[in-house]
Amino acid sequence: MTGKGLTPELGVVEQGVIASLDGTILYAGPQADAPAFDPAEVTDCEGRWITPGLIDCHTHLVFGGDRAREFELRLEGASYEDIARAGGGIVSTMKATRAASEDALVASALPRLDALLAEGVTTVEVKSGYGLDLASELRMLRAARRLGEVRRVRIVTTFLGAHALPPEFAGDATGYIDHVCNDMLPAVAQAGLADAVDAFCEGIGFSTEQTERLFRAATALGLPVKLHAEQLSNLHGAALAARHGALSADHLEHLDAAGVAAMAASGTVATLLPGAYYFCRETVLPPIGALRAASVPIALATDCNPGTSPLTSLLLAMNMGATLFRLTVPECLAAVTRNAAQALGLSHRLGSLEAGKACDLAIWNIERPADLVYRMGFNPLHARIWSGQ
Repeated sequence: MTGKGLTPELGVVEQGVIASLDGTILYAGPQADAPAFDPAEVTDCEGRWITPGLIDCHTHLVFGGDRAREFELRLEGASYEDIARAGGGIVSTMKATRAASEDALVASALPRLDALLAEGVTTVEVKSGYGLDLASELRMLRAARRLGEVRRVRIVTTFLGAHALPPEFAGDATGYIDHVCNDMLPAVAQAGLADAVDAFCEGIGFSTEQTERLFRAATALGLPVKLHAEQLSNLHGAALAARHGALSADHLEHLDAAGVAAMAASGTVATLLPGAYYFCRETVLPPIGALRAASVPIALATDCNPGTSPLTSLLLAMNMGATLFRLTVPECLAAVTRNAAQALGLSHRLGSLEAGKACDLAIWNIERPADLVYRMGFNPLHARIWSGQ
């Protein structure tokens, strides 16, 4: 396959070639330096740009129902916290998700997944967290895994049992965390349905102490952790996540200097979610300058979910990252490729065009990489290659 490509450092290869075998890249670089091959098939991309397949590293793609009515309430002045405390928010989606069959969850998620794939996405992280009981959480995770069976895409699953407090544990967050750690998490791990464990560390979610208990239980079971942190307030969740070697800390609008330093020291990725920032009309920006200065890797994701970011366009998330957060074009491209792979613990296999990595590619009808970031509502994808095909 020949065309213009981006190196792991986001450098440009004008006359490039990518060779692959059985879904793995054998060579990616200048055509003049390529070793001799006897290819079974050659594709001339006619000078088009080739990037790694895009990675959406934070989604809640599987859920039942929708929350359009809550959108109306927010337009009338209600806050996210107001809606959640009144029984809406995550808990309303919980009721619809518990009532949905596995087949129904797969069917409702497929249009959202297809929208991402149509923009060159080749890997999608999918969280549970809307079941909030063992049977429903397992059903969500099975539905997520099935998406990777009915579509050519890599699905990475995350157990988010500590997303909200279900009604049966009203007023007993400690008791619910006991249940998550002692019953739900071991069952999820035994079933092999989760690649990581997440939690919502917030005043309307779970405390740092409760989150740390979950992290310790996950680590004991050999599962990496990540965290929704500092979205609405600063509970120092990012620093906690960093102490536990978290893959990522996500949202981060209220992240402080100590949290930035802790993430830098641990290599924890800062996953920014501009869709939620936009949709909830937030006003506190993540500390982009501090993250840059500390060399904390920055990822971007859609955060596709029914309540705070009903977004199914990673290209638009890139534009929002640039427009709202003032990320540069190279930062946005790294944020949905190399750094997104790191946020999933998959840097060894995904996120850049180099030998030994999966041949997941996006081929674009663009003049320059900036076109992927600056346009809104426009999809310049020419072709999507997953695992070499």
